[in-house]
Amino acid sequence: MTEPALPAHRRSSAAHVFVDDIEAPLIGADDRHHLERVLRLRPGELVTVSDGRGRWRWVRMGTSVDPVSDVLTEPEPTPLSVAFGILKGDRNELVVQKLTELGIDRIVPMLADRCVVRWDPDRAARQRERLVRVAREAAMQSRRLWLPEVAPLTPFAAFSGGDVGRCVPDGEPPSARYTTLLVGPEGGWSDTEDDSPLPRVRIGDQILRSETAAITAGVFVAAIRSALVIPYTT
Repeated sequence: MTEPALPAHRRSSAAHVFVDDIEAPLIGADDRHHLERVLRLRPGELVTVSDGRGRWRWVRMGTSVDPVSDVLTEPEPTPLSVAFGILKGDRNELVVQKLTELGIDRIVPMLADRCVVRWDPDRAARQRERLVRVAREAAMQSRRLWLPEVAPLTPFAAFSGGDVGRCVPDGEPPSARYTTLLVGPEGGWSDTEDDSPLPRVRIGDQILRSETAAITAGVFVAAIRSALVIPYTT
């Protein structure tokens, strides 16, 4: 049964989950538990499901998942990336969560010279697996239709290109030119990194904690892409 056309604003207030097959959606046990036990959804309520690649539809909750709309598609946006020097404790998860909520498409844990944390290959794989889960949960909460990529641990030296900017206190303002911003670790950039040819981009007048800087970088590039900020004129 197909529902009458639903207003666009309804999607932002409906619960949202990801499925493997948008044509024949099945909600996994963990997601169903979240919908039924945490969000307290009742049988018959409408939710949205997405394949994480821009395709989505309305379904009705019950013992089965009944599609009630056609499959719709949201075009893929211009990709935005933020790379951040890996951090101690659970602050990596905080950064990934917030960058996902902001709409960043590629989130890159970065190994810089002054990173205090060092991940061996096994730990790096476990950390990435955890961060992928965090990103998926944050994408559900923020009603994203495109799941972000959480990249493997990447060294600073791997970054290049005219669309990549390195965040520093004295750079130029961010602009649409930069679709990737790099944020250094707590100890700042090393002399070698500071001498790199990457453009210098300023995201604030104060010295920010690394996690704050990464989230701020995400705010800037997402706001510029969405035309939420415009150049100041007098």
